[in-house]
Amino acid sequence: MRQLRLAIACLLAALTALLPLTGCAAAESPAVAAARAFARLEVWRSITSGATGSATVAVMDGGITVYAEGFGMADREGGVPVDKDTLFNMGSVSKVYVATAIMLLVDDGAVSLDAPAADYLPEFTMADARYKDITVRMLLNHTSGLPGTLGPSGFGYRYNEDFYEDVLDALAQSHLKHRPGALNPYCNDGFTLAEMIVAKVSGMSYLDFLGQRIFKPLGLKYTGIGVGERPEKDMTVARAYTPAGVVLPPEVLSLLGTGGLSATAEDICRFVDSFAPGGRHILSDASLAEMNAVQPAELGAKLPGYLSTYGLGWDFAALPDLNNAGFHVLGKSGGTFQYNSMTFIVPEERIAVAVILTGGDAMSLAYKLLKTYMAGKGLMENAPAPIAPPPKTEPVPPELKAYEGYYIGSDGLLRVGIDAAANTLTVYHVAGSEESPAFSSAYGDGCFHGPGRKHRFAAVDGRRYLLAHHALLGGEVIFAEMIEPSKAPQTLGVDVEGRMWLRRNAKAYEEPSPVFLLHSGGISGLPGFVYFDDSVMRITGPTTAGFSVANRRDLYELTLSEQNGVIWARLSDLLYSDADAAPTLKGGAAELTIGDAGYDEWLKVDADAVLSFEKPDQGRILVVRADGAFIYDSITDSGEVFVPADCFVAAAGEPGDIFTVRAR
Repeated sequence: MRQLRLAIACLLAALTALLPLTGCAAAESPAVAAARAFARLEVWRSITSGATGSATVAVMDGGITVYAEGFGMADREGGVPVDKDTLFNMGSVSKVYVATAIMLLVDDGAVSLDAPAADYLPEFTMADARYKDITVRMLLNHTSGLPGTLGPSGFGYRYNEDFYEDVLDALAQSHLKHRPGALNPYCNDGFTLAEMIVAKVSGMSYLDFLGQRIFKPLGLKYTGIGVGERPEKDMTVARAYTPAGVVLPPEVLSLLGTGGLSATAEDICRFVDSFAPGGRHILSDASLAEMNAVQPAELGAKLPGYLSTYGLGWDFAALPDLNNAGFHVLGKSGGTFQYNSMTFIVPEERIAVAVILTGGDAMSLAYKLLKTYMAGKGLMENAPAPIAPPPKTEPVPPELKAYEGYYIGSDGLLRVGIDAAANTLTVYHVAGSEESPAFSSAYGDGCFHGPGRKHRFAAVDGRRYLLAHHALLGGEVIFAEMIEPSKAPQTLGVDVEGRMWLRRNAKAYEEPSPVFLLHSGGISGLPGFVYFDDSVMRITGPTTAGFSVANRRDLYELTLSEQNGVIWARLSDLLYSDADAAPTLKGGAAELTIGDAGYDEWLKVDADAVLSFEKPDQGRILVVRADGAFIYDSITDSGEVFVPADCFVAAAGEPGDIFTVRAR
């Protein structure tokens, strides 16, 4: 009878909720009720707005899951809903797992955090001798100075078996963007090398090591490689869809330590709970203390107010908002082409949350969910910050005029102008020879203020920065770094003004991205520099260009060459050829054959046409507009497609593959 009553209660709960709950309880705590109400409201708001397709959310308290729920459809065509056991890719939350793997090896006495990384990975070399100063710790706290995200075809629909070799080859030709330890721009490369160290030192594959030393001891039965490679047939995967509703192939990231794992939200909570004092520990107390501590770059001590909170693998080993309320917090975000994730753990309270979305803003949702739950437990207040009027406008100090100029930020090339008469700062987006205003702010109380934003300038060690206040996290982050003008500007031996470049070393299983077709040119107000879309590089010789700043996430180096009369451009690990050299579709049909080097082949369409294609089973056809937008991808599209003039057809496959393009 008791089982019947429980079943009836569960059925009633499911009928009255937006989606089925994970279980039923006679009495629900105010904290759980508040968390559930908040999660449902915000997730459904994001889904109905079109920003998110589906989601999974979990809250763990004291090692027990108190709330876990799925939202939306995992498989729209099959009518399969997301539940708490549905798999999502976690993206860069994976970095905490590789950091934990390194610390397990530290506990084993097999690795020292402050020993050179090259001691454990002798095949790792660079064209910059300073790489020998990169320690294992620097790989895990973003202070290594490595370029950013090297390794072509790391994001795709199949695991790249040559990924380690690709990364090491690219690094061997690369320089550091800053001295190891000095700065901490977000850097994926360090975690890829850390993954290699785990495999090298342990003598096991990276995934086998995680399985034996992390997944099994912590009971993480839903955690593993990216969803596109999961062998379990009984697990449901949350599929991602285009805005038009076309299902995308299940995603695989070959950079496993950097961002290639998948899990449920509940499994992520179970993992981060191991960092709480009362959690199930797999690390020694000393290693837990290392992973619970902020691991700053030298910049952190030189730039007051700068939100430098990286830990070993963590984005946040401290947060001003919760620190001020008396709580230590650890947090990590993740993002891929298809998924966004966020997890937080308050170790001393043993409260963890995790959110994964297909699209949308997981960080904001997870942080507000955490605070909602803690407020529901009476641990803190969660009232909105009081609205204050903007400061009174004041004259801009004359010394700030020195900060006018060009900057590189996460949004690419910017120009910063200061109007002393109006006492305002204006930031412009720069795209080639065109500029468009991004925002303007008035000066007052030592900062530039605008609706929802606050900025100030700072200089450290000869570098000038535009800092931004991060409202959600309660601290300042580096918004952009100023490009210091060249004292003796150099020019390239090849005129790249107004050229288009076609990607040649993409794999057939690689996710399409804006880097497939690039535009290049000079910057009129910045002699001695060249741009390839949003990559701006300082010209260093007739065929080379290097980093323009030091404190940006992903930076590239340029090398130009000529082969059989065709100009080629290598942007670090990405290879391009001049679009003018691509053959033009003539006579209504063309055949493209992948050569021995495996490079992609391209075809220009110079008149409106309806195209059809024949390709090998594992080959791929993409149609790209001159602005870089994709209008056809054989992975998701089929049949004929109308292609306007001045578009390009790309064929990707294995050496010897033959593709046929027909026009009518």
